[in-house]
Amino acid sequence: MHEDLYRRWLDELWGNGNESVATELIAEDLIDHNALPDQPAGREGQLWAARAIRNAFPDMQFTADVVFGSGDLVTGRWTMTGTHTGALELVGIPATGRPVTMSGQEIFRVRDGKFVEVWHVEDTGQLMRALEMQPPKLALKMGARKSARSYRKSLKAQA
Repeated sequence: MHEDLYRRWLDELWGNGNESVATELIAEDLIDHNALPDQPAGREGQLWAARAIRNAFPDMQFTADVVFGSGDLVTGRWTMTGTHTGALELVGIPATGRPVTMSGQEIFRVRDGKFVEVWHVEDTGQLMRALEMQPPKLALKMGARKSARSYRKSLKAQA
């Protein structure tokens, strides 16, 4: 059952850091439709992401909120709790010591008993609020203005 694969992926790989299970569950050439910048391709990219998050939240625990499958697809929504005691290198945030709760979800395509494709989303806004790291309004305004100027410039270059 694909739901069992998902639960093993969430509990064993992410929750317990058991990387050996990755070869059983994830195809070497898995396609990640939402890969992070600099994320390696395939199975190694999934391990890279799990290591980075486990480094930042070594005590993290996952709860599978909803898991269901249909045909060759399985999807799940989870809640993670943990303490931010390590650097979150993916975004350059040093440890804050703060407790965190965040959620996310995936859709996996399964072929021959392994995940071959994934679409995912994590609630990074919820994470930033838990870390009390919301950008100041002035920084957001300045960033929006810079973005608008850059966009207008790109439109002119295309014309």
